[in-house]
Amino acid sequence: MATTLERRQVLDLRVAAQQLDRTAGTPADTAVLDLGVQDTGPDGGLWALVLRGVDVAALPGDALATVWTIRGAPHLYRRSDLPGVLAATAPFSEADAAKRIYDAAGPLKAAGIGTVEALDTIAATMRSLVTAPMAKGEVSGRLTELLDPVHVRHCTPCDATHPWEMPFRLAALRAGLELQAGTSPPVLQPVPGLAPADTVPERLDVVRGYLRLLGPATPRHVAGYLDAPLADVRAHWPDDAVEVSVDGERRWLLAADADRLDGLPTAAGVGLLGPFDLLLQARDRELLVPDRDLAKTLWPTLGRPGGLLVDGEVAGTWRAKKSGARVTVSVRLWRAPTPALRERITAQAERLAAFRGLGLAGVALD
Repeated sequence: MATTLERRQVLDLRVAAQQLDRTAGTPADTAVLDLGVQDTGPDGGLWALVLRGVDVAALPGDALATVWTIRGAPHLYRRSDLPGVLAATAPFSEADAAKRIYDAAGPLKAAGIGTVEALDTIAATMRSLVTAPMAKGEVSGRLTELLDPVHVRHCTPCDATHPWEMPFRLAALRAGLELQAGTSPPVLQPVPGLAPADTVPERLDVVRGYLRLLGPATPRHVAGYLDAPLADVRAHWPDDAVEVSVDGERRWLLAADADRLDGLPTAAGVGLLGPFDLLLQARDRELLVPDRDLAKTLWPTLGRPGGLLVDGEVAGTWRAKKSGARVTVSVRLWRAPTPALRERITAQAERLAAFRGLGLAGVALD
């Protein structure tokens, strides 16, 4: 009979798995770096590591690498893991590759060109082109001149012709390219000698990674996160995944994580999660925030706020506004604040300001 988990147990398990309950750590022992830490916005990948106890100011400059991987978004990884990441984040199949590149798949299909073949063609061209740091716009312009017409399109918003965006992004790592840290617009540069690992290390396996960090989950949850076909995720389902029940729904955990449930601590602490923090990336949003109206404020179509994490529960949203050398953090609480909670939130706002190298102008609680 499948183990039954309460919602609170799931939240506690994820906080512990993602190490949001620890005060010190290094990239080597930071679990979220196995799956990749999305680096979007000023409070992106490095802030996510700070929240997990990593002293990012003390990191060697070459410890981490930023590359386009899952859903074409920039993610941070340990530089030493890049060969395994290249293998782990490659499309599972031709159907998976076609799904990942969205509308760009149509012209390729019409021309009788396979999607994986197209990614390899773009990657080979990028590899020969980018031999030193080069801004994305320049790379795009040069590619437009070199690639066959099927690989480019006229972009109405830009009023220009350039390569399709998702194939461009997904081909970059295949070309051995990373994003220069902190550049916006992005600057691409080669990673000398980068080639895919012969096999995917188990800890970098993306299906296992989702189950370990955002489980219990269903294949559909994992497919949604990876933007992969459900059939491919099912084909790569781990043999050591065990069935559990959450609110009457069949889900799965890795067996090692199921064994940890008995001694699981109750999540504690306050954190200002960035808008794309992994905890907020779970595809079962209704479990994380059951109230639909509140969920809409946390995940709007455009302009996501961050999430306020209080003792394992998302308890509100937050935004930061910079003015000169100071920043104001505005928090919208979903419950009445106590004096103690105000102090805890202010402490985290001071931590955020210090991370940004700014002074804290104040905290506005709504």
